[in-house]
Amino acid sequence: MDVAIYQDDGVESGETADLDPTVFDIEPNDHIIWLDVKRIQAHERQGTSKTKERSEVRGSGRKLYRQKGTGNARVGDAQSPIRRGGGRAHGARPRDYTHDLNKKEKRLARRSALSYKAANDNIRVLEDFSLDRPDTRALIDLFEFLDVAGQDILFATTEVEREIYLSAQNLSDVNVQEVNSINTVDILDADVVLLQEGALDWLTKVLTTAPTVELEA
Repeated sequence: MDVAIYQDDGVESGETADLDPTVFDIEPNDHIIWLDVKRIQAHERQGTSKTKERSEVRGSGRKLYRQKGTGNARVGDAQSPIRRGGGRAHGARPRDYTHDLNKKEKRLARRSALSYKAANDNIRVLEDFSLDRPDTRALIDLFEFLDVAGQDILFATTEVEREIYLSAQNLSDVNVQEVNSINTVDILDADVVLLQEGALDWLTKVLTTAPTVELEA
């Protein structure tokens, strides 16, 4: 699958890039995508919610009144969960929500997400470029030339590009990341995925070879 390569001004360079069908043209596995999205979102949970249970609420453990002879229902102490100010029954406790998938499943989830984007013609390839200084207008002009302005954009750079990253800070619909940091959620959240040539090569190499290198995301 060949796609045009664009220059940093949004004009076609006249060259094309080959999107490896084993990465960008597979039958997407929706279940694996769901598992990986659930894993990523679980990693983002703090797991610090905490409520006081019966044994932790301050107060006396004395029985409020005698068991029999008052005509009232039997009660225990004031910390009972059924009383106002009492402890919470089965309350939230600090916990670790994280879980993992094996490397093959993570790779399959990314390939499935990329295949969805490629099938809808939502992948653009750019020449590797850098900015001398942060320049938001340059990025806006680039996106307008590519006809993707106003859409949610994932811009995957080959290396850490500080100036490009800073240029996109005022653009709420643009997510600039080094390619080895993008994950399945980043891909799915974007309407359009922009890949620098080096980023495309890295993705193709990592997602088509045996999983000897763990992806960071």
